[in-house]
Amino acid sequence: MKDPILKYFDYEHLPEHLQTASKPFGDLARQMDADLFDGPEKATGLRKLLEAKDCFVRAALQ
Repeated sequence: MKDPILKYFDYEHLPEHLQTASKPFGDLARQMDADLFDGPEKATGLRKLLEAKDCFVRAALQ
């Protein structure tokens, strides 16, 4: 089942220079969601990946 957090990894709506920072995280998040069993560790991993993605996108704004 697709994890609801994946919606926060969408990047298509971003300007191109921010897509460059965001896309690898979205791709990885979707792959991990597909490959791993649901559970607390997967949920935590996706949450931390989202935090990292947000940091790198903010860094790309500067």
